[in-house]
Amino acid sequence: MSTVPALFRHLVDDAAMFPPGNLPLPEAVAAHRAHRTAPYAELVGAFVCADQDLMTVAAEAAKTGDGPLEVAVVITGGAGGIEPAVRYGDRSADVTVTAVEVRLRDEDDLSRNALRVVRACDDCLDEENAFVEIGLDGAWERALDVVADAGYAAKLRTGGLDASLFPRADQVAAFVTACLDREVPFKCTAGLHNAVRHTADDTGFEHHGFLNVLLATRASLDGAGLDDLTAILDERDGETLAATARDLSEQQAENARRWFTSYGSCSIDEPYADLKALGLLA
Repeated sequence: MSTVPALFRHLVDDAAMFPPGNLPLPEAVAAHRAHRTAPYAELVGAFVCADQDLMTVAAEAAKTGDGPLEVAVVITGGAGGIEPAVRYGDRSADVTVTAVEVRLRDEDDLSRNALRVVRACDDCLDEENAFVEIGLDGAWERALDVVADAGYAAKLRTGGLDASLFPRADQVAAFVTACLDREVPFKCTAGLHNAVRHTADDTGFEHHGFLNVLLATRASLDGAGLDDLTAILDERDGETLAATARDLSEQQAENARRWFTSYGSCSIDEPYADLKALGLLA
C-alpha cells in the first residue's frame, strides 16, 4: 500500500543541480538514487538535467549499478537540441529520457517559436513527452494553442533568482485556466520549494506554494473562476489548504494530477518536510 497520497505521487521532479541548490552533478545523482529508495520515494519524480550534462549524468548513473535513471532533459539550445538528447536517451542503458523541456525564445509572436519546437518534437519523440515553457508576456495564449494542437504539455516558470521571475497569483490562475480549457497538461518550475505561499525571509520574494497550485487546479476542474483561483493561490494558511486537500477523494486527486503533472525543485527535503508538518504525509 502506498505511503504517499495520490495528490503527491511523483509530484516533485529532482532539479538539485539547478539554482539555487546547485548541487554538484555526482552528489545530485547519488542523492536522487537515495531519494528513490527512501520511504517517501513515491513523492519523487524524474531527475532533471540540462542537455549538455546528459552524458555525464549517464556516466554517474552507471557507477551505481542500480538501473537507468529516468531523466527530464532541459534543452538549452532551442529546437535543434531536442533530437540529440532524445537519440542519446534511446541508445543509453544508463538513462531513460522521459521528457524534454524547451523554453520558447522571446519573440513578438511566441507561436512561431512554439511551432518550430513542436515540429522538432514530432520528428523525434516516441514515448517521451515535451513540456514547452511559455512566458506570460505578450500573446502567450497563441503559443499555448500551438502546443495544444500538437498534443504536448506546457511549463510555467513560477520563480527564480529575481523577483521579476515570480508571476502574480492572477497570472498563474489565468495560465491554469488556459491549460485546462485547452486540455493541456502542465508542470511548473522554480520557486515552489514549499507547500504554502509565503514571503521568503532572505530575499523578500513572494513564493507560490505547490499545494496552492494543486488545489487551484482542482478548483478549476470543478468550475471555479479566475477570482476564486487567485484567492486559492494567495492563501497563506497551511491548515486551511491541508484541510481542503484531505477532503479530496482519490479520484479527485488523480484527476488534478492528470493536468498538473509535476514541478521541478532543487530540494526534495523541503516539500517532504512541509507535507509531513501539515499532516499530509505519514
